This record gives sequence, C-alpha cells and structure tokens, in this order.
Amino acid sequence: MPTRPPLVLSAATLISNFDRFAVTPMLVLIALGLQVPLGAAVAAASGYFLAYGLSQPVWGLLSDRFGRVPVMRGTLLGAAAAGVVSALAPNLTALLVARAITGACMGAVVPGSLTYVGDTVPQENRQAALSDLMAASAMGTALATAVGGLLAGFLDWRAVFAVPAGCAALCAFLLRKLPEPERAQVEGVRNHLMAVLRNRWALLVFGLVFVEGAVLLGTMTFLASALVQEGVDVAVAGLATATYGVGVWSFSRLVKVLGRRLAVWQLIAIGGTAMALGYLVVTADANIATVVVAALLLGGGWSFMHSSLQTWVTSVVPKARGTAVALFASALFLGSAVASAAAGPLIERGSYSLVFGIAAATAVPLLITASACRYHYQKRNEPARAGRAR
Repeated sequence: MPTRPPLVLSAATLISNFDRFAVTPMLVLIALGLQVPLGAAVAAASGYFLAYGLSQPVWGLLSDRFGRVPVMRGTLLGAAAAGVVSALAPNLTALLVARAITGACMGAVVPGSLTYVGDTVPQENRQAALSDLMAASAMGTALATAVGGLLAGFLDWRAVFAVPAGCAALCAFLLRKLPEPERAQVEGVRNHLMAVLRNRWALLVFGLVFVEGAVLLGTMTFLASALVQEGVDVAVAGLATATYGVGVWSFSRLVKVLGRRLAVWQLIAIGGTAMALGYLVVTADANIATVVVAALLLGGGWSFMHSSLQTWVTSVVPKARGTAVALFASALFLGSAVASAAAGPLIERGSYSLVFGIAAATAVPLLITASACRYHYQKRNEPARAGRAR
C-alpha cells in the first residue's frame, strides 16, 4: 500500500493554499484599487473563508457518494472559472461574489486530498503521509504571500487571482489519471451524515478545529496588513509573512521524526504553545522582525497541532471518512471566517495589537483542552500506542 500522497494531489493542495492565502498581502491594494474602506476589502478574505467552510459538508457527502476524484476535478474547474472572474471584477461586489464562489469550489480540494490519503494509506503511516501533504500546503502558502505580494506590488493585484485559476484548470486535467480508491459504503446521504454527527469524538474534534481556525488562520490574515499599515511595502510585507509557509514546511519535517517518538497529545501541546508564543511576539510590536518570528512560530503551531487533529479526524468515523474530514475542514474555515469578520472593525481602527493579543490568550485554553482530550482518546481507543508513548 502507498505511504505517500500522489504528486498530483500535492500539486492541487499547493494551488488551493496559494489561492486561499494570496489575498492576505493584497487587502490594502484591493481597498485602494476599488476605492473602498479597508474593512470592506477584508470581506474578500472572510467571504472566501466562509464559503470555503460552508461548502465542506456538501463536498464530503458527494465524495462519499460519487468518489473523491470526480468531485475534486469538477470543483477545480469551477474554481478556475471563478478565479478568472475574480481577476476581471469591476467592483467590490463582483469581487466578493467571485471570491466566494472560488472559495466554495476550492473547498473540495484539501479535504478531498486528506480523505484520499485516509482511504489509501495505512493508519501507522498516515501522519507521515499527511505531513507530506502539509509540506505541499506550506509551499502554497509561502508562494501566495511571497510571489502574490510581488505580483501585486509590481504588476497588479488582479494578476494574483489569474495565476491559481490557470493552475487549477491544469490540475483538473491531470487528475483524470488518478485511480479512485475503494471506500466504505454507507447507504444514503442521511446515514453518512448521522454516522458522523452521532460520534462524540468527531464533534469534539470539530469544536477544537473551529477554535484553531479562528486563532490561527482567521487572525494570521492580518499580519501582512499590519506591516502595510506601518508603511512597509506590500511586496516586503508579503515576503515577511511568507515565512509562515517556510515554518510549516520545516516543522512538518520535524513532526515526521517526532511523531514516532512522542504521543499525539504531546505534539498538540507543542503546536499550541508555538501559536501562543507567536502571537505574543507580534502583540508587543508589529515590525518586519517580529512578524517573521511570529509567522515561523505559527507555522510550527500548524504543523504540530493541525496535522495531529487531521490524523485524528481520519480515524474517528472510518465508514464515513469523507463526510467527517469535510465537516472538519468546514469547522476550521468557519472559525477563520468568524474571526476575520469579527476582527474587521478593530482592524479598521488600527487595533492590531488587541487582535493578536486575543489570539494569544485564546491559544492557551485551546492547547490545554486539545492535548488533554487527545490523551483521553488515545488511552481509550489506542491502548497499544498509549503504552509505547509512556
């Protein structure tokens, strides 16, 4: 059986992350280009996250019913079309609608890839395989904030939406050769959904990842705009926040090594601590140096905590894995959408330190709760692994 994700899935994951994070360093430029307040331009990010999150259950149910590959191919083509419209949008309303549709379509890619790995890679090798997928995700994030910022600064912010649109169409074409994996059959959409919603461990993981999405993704959106607000060039701000992707890639390699020696709850605790420290650093002062340090630590938080939560959710309801993973991703991005929308008024007033401070404070109970619950789950459901960890 395979121990690594197919290359085309890694590429699709990279493109999905590029598209999702490319808007981060461009918020100020979009506001200036469309002559709207910065708070209104933030909706281009929060609307994308919201649509991305709300679409997850639909794609999960459809992938359990019709297959992983057909759903990913169709949504990549939809994302390509909506991405072109985003690049040509004449006003903010058109842009928001196009970004929402793009987010909804891109929402199938990462959970579909995770589910494919869950279907094809044995449990004992799954966290390592998911770490490889996360490395591709990190490259997409880094390229989005670095290359996206450069394209926006030297060409036009519209070009940043056109690039992933073309790549999404190419990935959809390449996916035609990927074999569809065998998957457990549960009769009827309602049975798929209820199998997940009646599982208390699944519901717990959804709650944890909702808070993680709010703390990490929703708040991290404002790192680049905090620098731009201080007068830093948008290209430089993009390069500074691109170190998040470097952090994810580097720490994901470390997770592969430590994952064989540490219990999963310990990996979660390390990740949560890194997230809290990252936001504490940037709360004190938002400059290039502190943002770079914060972004690296947040990358570590994502690698350690999120990869552990991802691995956890692929095992809680195996017979409806696609639905479980989709609801997991939905909770993640709903959390990020809620956080970015709630922070909009504070960002409009320039209260970046307050936003980052709230995120740092929230990360502490998150890491305590997540690590304690994972320890309890491992003791009850994975006694052999728990014994080795001790």
